[in-house]
Amino acid sequence: MGIANRNISLRAMRVFCIAAERESFREAAEMLFLTSSAVSHKIKQLEIDLGIKLFERTPRSLHLTAAGTALYDDICLLIAEFDSVITKHKKTQRSRSLRISVQPFFASELFVPRLPEFVAQHPDIDISIDTSDESPEKHPGTADVSIRIFKTPPGALACDRLFPLRLLPSGTPELYDAIKIRAGKITSPFPLLIHESRPKAWLEWERSSRIKVPDHANAIRLDSMIAVARAAEQGLGAALIPKQMSASWINSTKLVQLFDHELLTNDTYYLVCRKERRDNEAIQLFRKWVLRNFVDDD
Repeated sequence: MGIANRNISLRAMRVFCIAAERESFREAAEMLFLTSSAVSHKIKQLEIDLGIKLFERTPRSLHLTAAGTALYDDICLLIAEFDSVITKHKKTQRSRSLRISVQPFFASELFVPRLPEFVAQHPDIDISIDTSDESPEKHPGTADVSIRIFKTPPGALACDRLFPLRLLPSGTPELYDAIKIRAGKITSPFPLLIHESRPKAWLEWERSSRIKVPDHANAIRLDSMIAVARAAEQGLGAALIPKQMSASWINSTKLVQLFDHELLTNDTYYLVCRKERRDNEAIQLFRKWVLRNFVDDD
């Protein structure tokens, strides 16, 4: 190893990988139990040591540069493998460990309620769950296995199809009772709740259902599906909520299905991991449990 490389710490590389995945120094700091300024300082020092700019910084956003993306692609797997080796040789550790990344709404409505079964069946597997990242079509470098939305099967990863994403028009019973339709058009007030990652979902539902939404419907945009569902529950408007994750809301009568027509999207949930890790025993046990619990042939 060159003398210059000895100045670059493994911890700095781990901080970089997490900041890259979150695209946020604040979120990386929370995960690492550091301050945002400490994370920023480590990244700045790493940029100095490497002689490259890793992030483009603006007051409202943080994005990897081309050089940062290249470094992340090269280093994230090495960090994961290093952590796996250290875990393997820890005398105090449980016999197996599994780092799982699941998108927040899937985690709260489907995954966590069913997780006790897996824990009871495999008490020797030490589980770490990350639900902080809602990004689709990305397998975090720090995770052994993840459940993510993809438009097409991710060829670079080992994957199992779970179910297609279907969105149900949902709202309070009061909103349902107030809906009026004339000649295929909603004529009553119909405020919309819009997930920022799916800004055209209501337009797509309108086209496929042939029920026209009011042209000047009030809209509230939110950045997470959990926030969309909560806003619908509070009577702020109509929401398009994933069908497979709406059962607890519908069954509790906090929300009702506003129309029979559901929107079948082009997205599908997949269970994914890196191909070189798919034969790992803990991953295989988890895979079998997920396929038994979450596969939907709709």
